[in-house]
Amino acid sequence: MKRRSFLAGASVAGLAAASLATPAIAQGKRELKLVTTWPKNFPGLGTAAQRLADNITAMTDGQLTIKLFAAGELVPPFQSFDAVSSGTADMYHGAEYYWQGKSKAFNFFAAVPYGMTADELHAWIYWGGGQEVWDKVAAPFKIKAFLSGNTGVQMGGWFNKEINNIEDLKGLKFRMPGLGGEVMRRLGVAIVNLPGGEIFPALQSGAIDGTEWVGPWNDLAFGFYKVAKFYYYPGFHEPGTSNSLGINTDVWDSFTATQKTIVQTACMAEANRSLAEFNAKNGDALQTLLTKHGVKLKKFSDDVLKALGEASGEVMAETGAGDAATKEVYESFLASRKNSIGWSKLAEESYFAARRLNFKYG
Repeated sequence: MKRRSFLAGASVAGLAAASLATPAIAQGKRELKLVTTWPKNFPGLGTAAQRLADNITAMTDGQLTIKLFAAGELVPPFQSFDAVSSGTADMYHGAEYYWQGKSKAFNFFAAVPYGMTADELHAWIYWGGGQEVWDKVAAPFKIKAFLSGNTGVQMGGWFNKEINNIEDLKGLKFRMPGLGGEVMRRLGVAIVNLPGGEIFPALQSGAIDGTEWVGPWNDLAFGFYKVAKFYYYPGFHEPGTSNSLGINTDVWDSFTATQKTIVQTACMAEANRSLAEFNAKNGDALQTLLTKHGVKLKKFSDDVLKALGEASGEVMAETGAGDAATKEVYESFLASRKNSIGWSKLAEESYFAARRLNFKYG
């Protein structure tokens, strides 16, 4: 059974379970605070967080009413994790690599350079032991987290000049989070970590020379084309970036079994739905950037990609050699990545090559 079909079925099953089990849900409605790292109603990220909140509210028949606070409304975006860990908020919606200051292991549950695609990452989390090692890393911080979104393969970023070789990267001030930022730093880039809402003014003022964000749909919404014209691919640093719902463990433990199932099912459904949404929206947005706004689409040269790959290998090995918890996550991730690469080469890669052959279709 294909993953998308399974998740769609799981969503329907979860809705049915919610409908049948409502009388068994503990009496008394609760309002839970969900903080996010995203600007209010931002397409694809902010809207996915709101959709997830609304779905949990609806699926529990209002027993769990989720009230969303966008970045900065209750706490600053990068303080979302601490707010949930301390109990100031009940849930967060964000990307786990924002919490790498707590543990490098969190990077693996969002995206790592030359890591896994969305499908491969989901395979690891759901079927390869990824959720289990994630739980171990998050537990000391009183967090229970689930995949709740995915952007797919991201773009390499926006630059105010062409990048023809590694020397062109040196000295640039560039916004890139996570381990991808560490890779770029080793190649001479000055890395700046900014939340989404602060990127455009920094790029406009010259505080940074370039930025990665997500992909055409989100990048168009932020208007980066107004201040940078060179748009590079592929995003070596984020091949299948997941978002997550983190829940304070006291809150999670207080849920009934039915409520827990509903939350898990809603997260799985949103991970699938958001990936489909990004894949549907990116194509049209890219054409708008190219034809309407004169953006210059560029592919990183093989020499640049190889240098980024070699630096990525060094960063990953050093990360995996850290504390015991990170090492366990790293080894689990590598095993699943190796397994996925073998199958993806035989399946997706060979199919994509076949589809590019010159033949009439339709």
